[in-house]
Amino acid sequence: MSLIQPITPESSAASMVVNCVAYNKRDGKRIGDITLDAISDVLRKPETFVWVGLHEPDESLLLKLQEEFDLHDLAIEDAQQAHQRTKIETYGDSLFVVVQTAQLVNGHIAFGETHIFLGPRYLVTVRHGASLSYAPARRACEYTPDLLALGPSYGLYGVLDFIVDNLLPIVREFREELQELEKDIFADTFNRGTVRRLYDMQRDLMTLRLAAAPLQDIISQLVRMHPHLIQDELRAYFRDVYDHVFRVNESISAMREMLAAAISVNLSLVTFNQNEVMKKLAGWAAMLAAPTLLTSWYGMNFTHMPELAQPWAYPMIIVVVISVVAGIFFGLKRAKWF
Repeated sequence: MSLIQPITPESSAASMVVNCVAYNKRDGKRIGDITLDAISDVLRKPETFVWVGLHEPDESLLLKLQEEFDLHDLAIEDAQQAHQRTKIETYGDSLFVVVQTAQLVNGHIAFGETHIFLGPRYLVTVRHGASLSYAPARRACEYTPDLLALGPSYGLYGVLDFIVDNLLPIVREFREELQELEKDIFADTFNRGTVRRLYDMQRDLMTLRLAAAPLQDIISQLVRMHPHLIQDELRAYFRDVYDHVFRVNESISAMREMLAAAISVNLSLVTFNQNEVMKKLAGWAAMLAAPTLLTSWYGMNFTHMPELAQPWAYPMIIVVVISVVAGIFFGLKRAKWF
């Protein structure tokens, strides 16, 4: 009976099993798709390893994988809960890695998790939430069978590199959106929606940084440690992923500073424009206060006011009012209040 069997739709776990593939360690070539029940039979052959890709599996499927690969109880429990921090754990001769993933959906970042089980002869990826399929990473690894022949650790490199490379376009998209928002940032009128969007972008980038920053420690461990799982020939590839993560973190930090500056500039310009309006209103109030003061002075009901009896009194008061108002106007204009 052949061990190479396609995964059939009749299987209860078919919708959660994205891929279950056996590979030959001698040449790194794909042997073919296998069923979950055939994993233990394939692993009896010493020159094979298995790469399994899952998407939001249920408890029974995870327990099935635990039985096939002899996975640790704590790792299975973490993979089932799917609300873990980014970390790397060692269980015997295997590694359990938790990585947060991100996708840009309708201008906002949606986050997910990927749990990775790495052993000497198996690689299991478990995706939860927002995450792209790792089929492109798998195909890229299969295009270089000489490196895939080094074992499942090359598949781990392919998955991590795929995750990290999908983070930088998110930051680039935010930078392009910020450039489009510049005309609203420097507008004369206050737009609450602009400030709201800038704040949302800064919040999303902060969450993205919390997801990306711990990756440096994880990949640094993979570069320096775990010689029984990571071959020396592959450490240069993990160093390349480390450089990509460092670049992503630097871009996120720079973008957050740009957003903080944009929010500050926008609020400062709004405050400046409000001050300009208040200065003009104060200037008009001052010009109106002068004739009001003079007319109220001569509007008092005193019997003895010498000017009232003179024929030039009325034209004179008009000239005085105009002169005072003109003097205030030109004084404020010189002070650039108008």
